[in-house]
Amino acid sequence: MSDADIEHDSQEESTLDLEPFDDTSVDETEASQDPPPAGRSRRQAPDKGLLLACLVIACGLFAIIWGVTSALTGDDGIDRPTAIEELSPVENALQVFQQQQIRVNLQPGYEAYLIVDGIRLETTNIGQVEVNPENDGQQLSIPPTAVFDPGNAVITFRPSDDAVITSFSEGRHTAQVVFWRIEEGPGEAESYRWSFEVV
Repeated sequence: MSDADIEHDSQEESTLDLEPFDDTSVDETEASQDPPPAGRSRRQAPDKGLLLACLVIACGLFAIIWGVTSALTGDDGIDRPTAIEELSPVENALQVFQQQQIRVNLQPGYEAYLIVDGIRLETTNIGQVEVNPENDGQQLSIPPTAVFDPGNAVITFRPSDDAVITSFSEGRHTAQVVFWRIEEGPGEAESYRWSFEVV
């Protein structure tokens, strides 16, 4: 083989090596694919609708928690004297029956009487009711008045046919309890008034 042939072959090889790249041969699907992420991926902006929904839910939960913790329930919010432990029907009750008993539980050591719709009710103190020995062991007949139990410091009244108030008419009624410490006497009495609705 001559030097000229060798030179010609090496030129052919070098031209083959230097052929231009034909990009039409690249598969179009490969070209359309996104390049793989390099290092850190791009952060997407948060969805505004999702943020708004989370904010509304958070505000709703806050309002519910605040409402539950600050709500007045039962006897809360009623400015009742400390001498009165409990009363029935409660202040502003809306569905009281016509024969409903009025009952006031006082602290020990108090005595009281009731005024209902402006009528002062006669009071029977069951600690002073005379017991007939012949009726020993039998249930006492209580007169149709307000009844005060000094042992429990409770005064009650129930409308009945023989009482001054036979029944509560439909509508709003007012009750008032006048109470005092036994050792101080009625001259140092206080009172508390409340209303209820009869159906």
